[in-house]
Amino acid sequence: MPSGKHAADSNLQNKNPYIDPDLSPLDMSWCPANYPVDKMQGNDSLRLIARLVYSRPFKKGRQIFGDTAQSLCPYGKPWRLGANEATEITLFENVSIEGKNIPKGTYVMYCIPYPDRWMIIFNSNIYTWGLHINAAKDIFKAEVPVMKQLPALEQFTMVFQNTATGADLLMGWDNVKAVLPFTFAK
Repeated sequence: MPSGKHAADSNLQNKNPYIDPDLSPLDMSWCPANYPVDKMQGNDSLRLIARLVYSRPFKKGRQIFGDTAQSLCPYGKPWRLGANEATEITLFENVSIEGKNIPKGTYVMYCIPYPDRWMIIFNSNIYTWGLHINAAKDIFKAEVPVMKQLPALEQFTMVFQNTATGADLLMGWDNVKAVLPFTFAK
């Protein structure tokens, strides 16, 4: 692999001539987490519960959460749980979160972060870019506690983790994480 000036020259030679790459790459999380691989390997009995589509911004030395003008995600202000396009979750089955039934469908997810908790919101107005929130279309709100994340995560991450009653959606960035528990029929 080239180093120094040659590495920089090599990167310029390999630059995409059609479009600049997005610095917050699009990602998907599945519930169950290994759904795509298992499905490709012929496991046709696997139930798909949810798919989450979001962009993974990098910390890049910035202050992520806080009360200052430099905070990327200020406390008490809506955040789209990622970057670029609004984060979308598609539920392929009805689920329960904190005892509330959420019907299958596609929703925008956003968050209002606080130092000790995150307010997670599902909204039915899916054709938004970024944060054009119509609170009248909020269908679900839940407060989840914030926990310390060590080591700190450079990239925002959302991933489903199986539980005995369904799955937890772990959301983490920098030195914090929050978990939203999903319950569904086994």
